[in-house]
Amino acid sequence: QVQLVESGGGWVQAGGSLRLSCTFSGLTPFDDYAVGWVRQAPGKEREGVSCIKWDGSRTHYTDSVKGRFTISRDNAKNTLYLQMNSLKPEDTAMYYCAAREVSYCSVPIIEADFGYWGQGTQVTVSS
Repeated sequence: QVQLVESGGGWVQAGGSLRLSCTFSGLTPFDDYAVGWVRQAPGKEREGVSCIKWDGSRTHYTDSVKGRFTISRDNAKNTLYLQMNSLKPEDTAMYYCAAREVSYCSVPIIEADFGYWGQGTQVTVSS
């Protein structure tokens, strides 16, 4: 059974930081899969935020988070991370971790590229 469990969301003031984590189980071996983050703001469609290749050698970001967010993974721990700095109110959304069924990412990052999903963790940034 595949499970993706996010943690680390919460409330933060603009300019602050949060670190999201996602633990994967049932995807074996974990390093066969590219993984990433997708977010959905209230009343909006899901937006691909970031993706990382199986070995971490390549990362991709949507333009609005470049220079502020950093994606990383620890294959030994089956865990994905998203370090979010300089947060803005427009970053407020439910953040989902997700896995592709291939080992590499495609750009642009789109929801349809991911076959496995977590339940999401809420990030709220106040002005």
